[in-house]
Parts: sequence; C-alpha cells; structure tokens
Amino acid sequence: MSLTFHWFLPTNGDSRHVVGGGHGTPATASALHRPPSVAYLSQIAAAAEDLGFTGALTPTGAWCEDAWLTTAMVSQRTERLKFLVAFRPGSVSPTLAAQMAATFQNRTGGRLLINVVTGGESHEQRAYGDFLDKDARYARTDEFLGVVRRLWDGESVSLDGKHVRVEEAQLARVPEPRPEIYFGGSSPAAGGVAARHSDVYLTWGEPPAAVAEKIAWIRTLAEEQEGRRVRFGIRLHVITRDTAEQAWAEARRLLDGFDPETVRAVQNGLARSESEGQKRMLALHGGDRDGLEIHPNLWAGIGLVRGGAGTALVGSHDEVADRIAEYHALGIDEFVLSGYPHLEEAYWFGEGVLPRLQARGLWRHPFRDEATGGHTFAQAAQATQAAQVPFAAAGAGSAR
Repeated sequence: MSLTFHWFLPTNGDSRHVVGGGHGTPATASALHRPPSVAYLSQIAAAAEDLGFTGALTPTGAWCEDAWLTTAMVSQRTERLKFLVAFRPGSVSPTLAAQMAATFQNRTGGRLLINVVTGGESHEQRAYGDFLDKDARYARTDEFLGVVRRLWDGESVSLDGKHVRVEEAQLARVPEPRPEIYFGGSSPAAGGVAARHSDVYLTWGEPPAAVAEKIAWIRTLAEEQEGRRVRFGIRLHVITRDTAEQAWAEARRLLDGFDPETVRAVQNGLARSESEGQKRMLALHGGDRDGLEIHPNLWAGIGLVRGGAGTALVGSHDEVADRIAEYHALGIDEFVLSGYPHLEEAYWFGEGVLPRLQARGLWRHPFRDEATGGHTFAQAAQATQAAQVPFAAAGAGSAR
C-alpha cells in the first residue's frame, strides 16, 4: 500500500520562524509573519496538491481561524486535495455536524476528512460554553460519533444518552463517500473512543518505541470491537535539505529565534495542560534547549514554543526518508506534516523526499498518471496558477 502524506494549512499564520499556539497558549507571531489569508492558504494548498500530498490538516481552537469556513473557501481553489478538518464535538448538535459534513463532502466531490478533537483544555472549552470535564468530554464524543456515523449511513436516529439527545434525526442526503474519521488521544478514555469510531488513529511524533506501544494498544482495543481494523498515522514537522548539515543549520536558526521569555511563557502554559499527549510532548524536552535530538533525526525543539505536535524530522532527504520508512515498518501508513514556512517547506519535502520514497516503492503520486508523468485532471495547472499570488498580496511580508 502506498503511503499517504498530508500537509498543513496554518490558519494561525505563517512565518520563516515557528508560529506557536494551541493547547491554551496564544498564537505567536514574528516580524516576518504571514497572515492566513485565503489567497496565501490557497497558495499552500495548490502547492501541496501539485506535489502529491493527499490532504491538508486544518487546526481548530481559539488561536486560529475557523477550520470549516476556511477550508470551504480554499477548496474552491483546488481540484483534488482533501481537507482534514479539525472538529470539536459538543460545539454543535451531532445532527447539524453530520449535515455540515455531508454538505461539504457532496459539494467538494468527496474531499472531506474529519479530525475529531475532543478538547484537552477545560479553560478553553469553557470559553466556547462547554463546562464538561475531560472524561465527560470523551464520553460525549463517544455518543456524538455514534449518532453521526449512523446518520451518515442513512439511518433514522433517536438517542437519549447521558450527553447527547436527539429524536428521529435523519439526513435528507448522506455524504458520498462517508468521510473518514481521524482521531488522536493518549489517555485511557481516548483509547476506547478511537477503537470504536476512528478510521485512522493519529499520534504525535514520539520516538519509534513509544509509537509502537500506542499502535499495539489501539490495535488490541479495536480488535475487541468485533474485530475492527484501524489505520495509523503520525503528526510531525519536517526540516529536510540536500544535506544533513543544511537541515540542522535550519533547525539551529529556528532555535536561535526562540525568545527565552516566550519559551518560559509557553512552557508555563503547557504545563497546565490536561492533555496526556501534551504531557508526553513536554517530557521529550523538559523545557531544555539541550539534548533536543531524542532519536536519530527526531528533534523536539518545536515543542518549546508550540502546543500540540512538537517534534520534527530533521536531516537530509535520504535520512528523512529512512525515518519515514522506520515508522512505516511499525504500522504507520499516513503522515501529517508541516514546516516553516509552510509554502517553502512543502517544496523541500515534496521535491526532495517524496521522489526517494517513490524510488523505494513506498509512495506514488495520488493525482498523477505514472505512465505520462502528467496530471490526471485537466484543470490542475489552471488551479495552481489561480492560487499563485505574490507574497506581498497575501500579506506575507518579505519573501527573501
């Protein structure tokens, strides 16, 4: 099976430095900040589509733009790229969520994927009017997804649950095909929900031994659900260059740009996180700038200033390809990647690493006719050209 790669739409803004945010921490910007305009995000999406990424993850939270509205607009600038839309159950009713997903899926020709985010920070959830504690949020997600999946299957659903109540809910038009559900979480409560409902279980970029343990854990839980089978994915940043020296020089440049006060403020904020996954990210670096290479080519520096995924694959194109093959050997089939800036780093990875994986028989371009090397859809070049706007027009600042 060919590996699947997704890129990232930075709806909190982009930069030649790391833009933080997430898990209760505010987005951080720099003098070279690029606002997340539709034009600039469309430029990233068009590049990702052309390079061979299957989809693009869009985050959710108070620190970024709304994922549903943003991707609905950006989808009109692309032809085949799918959108992995981060979504929090509980913000709307399951019936409305199922209807929104069906509309998105049917209007884009089947280009929606759902990244379910239960919500790890109670203080941010309360800002949205959600006052449940963490375990109750997972219980609600369980009921919520049970209703949504049945609605997508065309059923009439009535449920008087502990957290979800609907009566004779039904969709006039179901999504075609049913959107796949991506789900992550490291706590015991998360594992059960993932095993029952997820198509793809996502983990943040931990060392291979820790990832192997998670895969075995979820695989066992899924087998207990009438033999369900779950695919596995990993969320990582990437810094890949022609040589290892160039890649590590870029990592050092990013690290040198971390203001000590910002690092302290972010680490203090993340230390209060209720997320088990976030705690595991923090444990990889302990807030220390030293010893950040925690496994060959796996660098924990991003997590000093950013909540959520905090590790990056750093190295030459061949070394990064080796690490991807190492994770794949554990059972990882999907990779959700990002880099700073997201436009330029997409090209470093897409032109440097993907051809090497293709040569190894691990990947093929999802939108390209291998026999001719051309695109299978006639408007791809037009869509890419339409989305190519100057950085200045996109609010990108200096393009040096």
